Amino acid sequence: KLLYHLEKEEKMPDGMCIDAEGKLWVACIDGGRVIRIDPETGKRIQTVRLPTPRITSCCFGGKDYSEMYVTSAYDGLDEATLAKEPQAGEIFKITGLGVKGIPQNFYAA
Repeated sequence: KLLYHLEKEEKMPDGMCIDAEGKLWVACIDGGRVIRIDPETGKRIQTVRLPTPRITSCCFGGKDYSEMYVTSAYDGLDEATLAKEPQAGEIFKITGLGVKGIPQNFYAA
């Protein structure tokens, strides 16, 4: 079942996670953002723009899961683009989202 059709500027989905409200967060590689989608309605309800285009994944962490950590990549970027995007390849911490993540599930091997 199709949940959400990305907008042109959102580019392509990559890593994802779920928050405590059951909403889906999607890292948009080459889109420079993480978006929050309501799986019940299929609507985008939040966008967090980042200072580099190749956003690869996102997860919640911190003491109470109120921080989001977002990874990015620099592969595939030429020297001119890297000069304009000096934060490519870094990990970002986002606070103040107004929502928390959930603890990860552990399974016995």
